[in-house]
Amino acid sequence: MADPEVVDRRVVTNDPSNIDRSEVKHMSKETRKDLNADIITGEPGSHPVGTTVGGVGGAIAGAAIGSMAGPLGTLIGGAIGAVAGGTAGHASAEAIDPTREEAYWRAEHANVGYYKDGYEFDRDMHPAYAVGYANRARYPADANFDDHEADLRRSWEEVKGESRMEWNDARMASRDAWNRAR
Repeated sequence: MADPEVVDRRVVTNDPSNIDRSEVKHMSKETRKDLNADIITGEPGSHPVGTTVGGVGGAIAGAAIGSMAGPLGTLIGGAIGAVAGGTAGHASAEAIDPTREEAYWRAEHANVGYYKDGYEFDRDMHPAYAVGYANRARYPADANFDDHEADLRRSWEEVKGESRMEWNDARMASRDAWNRAR
């Protein structure tokens, strides 16, 4: 069992079966967010049916806004929009957090076997990782990277911008990000 944490002068654990849902409904907005509580039921980590609708609408809006930053902005904006829109519903919101994924790969990119001296994260590596993590939610949970590689390669060609990576190198980064986003 996880260590208890004092929240709004109540003791709450990370064990969802040990949380009083009626208490959760009356907690601060920030606390409910930390618990991933449904705004209607107070259920921590719940997934209302409307998530997909919100996620799709958000993805479209995010992609439109991201288009101002070019093709990579469209790809990532769509993923961010899915997260933002999904919070009104929910499952898409948990599918991916592009900000967290970018931070993870920014910290780890130099530790992978396919990293080459001279690669810059923003210019070279980030577009490859983004192809993997931003496209992952478009496919079923059990989808295999190899089965969709042709689509992902097309996405790479659209968003690679000034990256000096060829698909064979970008492919490994995209696969890593795809697998992490599962």
